[in-house]
Amino acid sequence: MLNFIATAASPSHRASAGVVRRPPLARGASKAGERLSRAGIPSRKRGRVTEARRTVEIDDATTISYSVFDGAEPAIVVLHGLAGSSREFVATARALASRKVILIDQRGHGFSTRIPADTSRAAFVSDVVRVIEVEGSLQVDLVGQSMGAHTAMLVAAAHPKLVRRLVLLEGDAGSGSPEDHAALGDYFRAWKVPFASRDEAGEALGDGPLAQAWMADLEERKEGFYPRFDADVMVRAIAEVAVPRWSEWESITQPTLVVYADGGMFSEEQKAEFVARGRNVTRVDLTGASHDAHLNAFEQWSIKLRGFLTAGD
Repeated sequence: MLNFIATAASPSHRASAGVVRRPPLARGASKAGERLSRAGIPSRKRGRVTEARRTVEIDDATTISYSVFDGAEPAIVVLHGLAGSSREFVATARALASRKVILIDQRGHGFSTRIPADTSRAAFVSDVVRVIEVEGSLQVDLVGQSMGAHTAMLVAAAHPKLVRRLVLLEGDAGSGSPEDHAALGDYFRAWKVPFASRDEAGEALGDGPLAQAWMADLEERKEGFYPRFDADVMVRAIAEVAVPRWSEWESITQPTLVVYADGGMFSEEQKAEFVARGRNVTRVDLTGASHDAHLNAFEQWSIKLRGFLTAGD
């Protein structure tokens, strides 16, 4: 995992798992050391779908931010890739409008804590489980892309009763090298931040779908525009993702959809081995798609996703 191709000359590729991102609502307490906050964050309506931004504070002082799109249970939880954010999957949430959808900013990303002390895989898994708990969902369908696919896989393995169905977009059990990690950090550190404007960022990052997502997600400060992630944190996080987790993958019995892109970041040998070593896996391939197929092959992605998640309902 981590065949790193994200360079200044090729900004549309992402280093990731399986390769190198109205009035206040109630504020309530969860278990000791954690607080669910829904205060001061407005809900937004998109047609008949209402989106609410919420946060939960974890014992290690990390804040996890996530968006909830209202709808029917079981909820669908979606996890983005390395250096991405939940905003990449807003269109996916709207395509699943009949269902409750939870888009999580994983630690170190988006509106969650920028520099968490713990970037272990166990911490990422625990964050997801805690969000599901505070949302009151007894069982969910879990979707992840790239690093998010790796997180989703580990959640399903560690908490089989919590996950009804699993969807992995462009992921594997884990691979990569220290050289990949170093190149990833160098690429992100080479960004000349702050950018004076989003247009300047676009000129620097390119016009690919991932670059556009990065540009849209920039944080505006007085000095200019900054990415919502830290390069060193990304390196630490992806180094953890690179450790192969075959035993966890081989233990998963839930129905699983593995989605690959024909222009993604895995060889056919890698794809075939991952699918063959799964226990209840359906594979689909998207055409004319990149590693970030949820952005540049959205129609294919959303059709396959809806079909799998609603099968038998």
